[in-house]
Amino acid sequence: MRKVLAVIRREFVSRVRTRAFLISTIGGPLIMGFFFMLPAILAGRDTRVRHLVVLDAASGELGQRIAERLSREVRDTSAAVPQPRYRVEYVSAGGRTDQLRDSLVALTGLKNRSDALDGIVLVTDSTLESGTVEYLGTDVGSPTDMARLSRTLTPVVQVTRLTLHQVDPALAFSATRAVDLKTQRISEGKLTGQSGEASFLLAYIMGFLLYIALLLYGVQVMNSVLEEKTNRIMEVLVSSLSPFELMLGKILGVGAVGLVQLGIWAGTAMVLTTYRVQAAALLGVPAASVASLPIPAVTPAMLAVFLTFFILGFLLYSAAYAAVGSMCNSHQEVQQAQMPITLFIGLGFITMFSLLGDPNGSLAQLLSYLPPFAPFVIPVRYSMNPLALTEILLAALSVIAGIVIVTWIAARIYRVGILSYGKKPSFRELARWVRAA
Repeated sequence: MRKVLAVIRREFVSRVRTRAFLISTIGGPLIMGFFFMLPAILAGRDTRVRHLVVLDAASGELGQRIAERLSREVRDTSAAVPQPRYRVEYVSAGGRTDQLRDSLVALTGLKNRSDALDGIVLVTDSTLESGTVEYLGTDVGSPTDMARLSRTLTPVVQVTRLTLHQVDPALAFSATRAVDLKTQRISEGKLTGQSGEASFLLAYIMGFLLYIALLLYGVQVMNSVLEEKTNRIMEVLVSSLSPFELMLGKILGVGAVGLVQLGIWAGTAMVLTTYRVQAAALLGVPAASVASLPIPAVTPAMLAVFLTFFILGFLLYSAAYAAVGSMCNSHQEVQQAQMPITLFIGLGFITMFSLLGDPNGSLAQLLSYLPPFAPFVIPVRYSMNPLALTEILLAALSVIAGIVIVTWIAARIYRVGILSYGKKPSFRELARWVRAA
């Protein structure tokens, strides 16, 4: 056991001391917090009043109504003194539409001029029939600004149409109002206060993190074995400890590195989601701007389930990666030989999407007890609806059984492969290695 601990310590320390580990471990939470607060910060800093001109080339009062509606737009209706979103000027074309439009375009987007414009709203006689309003501006590349402007203009055009046809706009809008589906997740007969969007986001993030982590740290085990084999260091190591002890030490050492890094990242996510309002207050961002975002909450129980099945999944797949590294002689051979393992990890990630509609269905329960897929399935199911402790334990035991089987096969391949050089073995030769070892 002392020799295994020495290998674990060597693998752990050699990776933790690297600059890449320190940058990724410390930079990960910083980047996470940055992207977490960035939308709210940008929304709070976007306070400049847009200068618009409504160029009315239509008969009737549609242009004037649009100008009045835009001038009433404010940024934050909950503020004590709402700030206007637009500074609107109304210009009647009077038969000079092209000339006025060209002169206004010449003023749009200019800097350091008090009469500079941000955009031009062109209203024509065809607007009521086709519903098309032409907008010429500097912010047409912003989907958010264009969607907001469209939402502002649409009811004005609709009300004008209904008035011309002598239809009561209030009655028409009341009858045609769309259904606003507000979702809340129920867990064990209790409302969680978490929306459907937040549940999906949490499941997706956890599945993606597991996918990346298993690939990243599993490949590290494989490359470590391959490097020591090609440098002939393996021949010296196996004279001091058995091949199984060496493989076990490598797997546990790299796994400890992954657990520390993921634990820091996941702990940061739990703090950010739990105390997001307080974090927003420290940055001077209004609490309402982050409280309404569909941000999933990470509970300590969810964190424990996630890390537990990451460990189990890592032990399962890293043993297979170690076997691949031991039977190959170059990085080209490794890239080909690892494809079946990578395929299983990819399938595990894809199965997540089949669980979102029915996380407690028969397919979800079946996948929960299949060792290659359980590390993905259980955390996702738990995020959608917390599972009973017995179900989690049974799933963990099934993965442990898979670890024992895979490790037994991998250890036999590893025992022969680390001292075998030449061409990559065939499947028949691998089977002979397993029997002979």
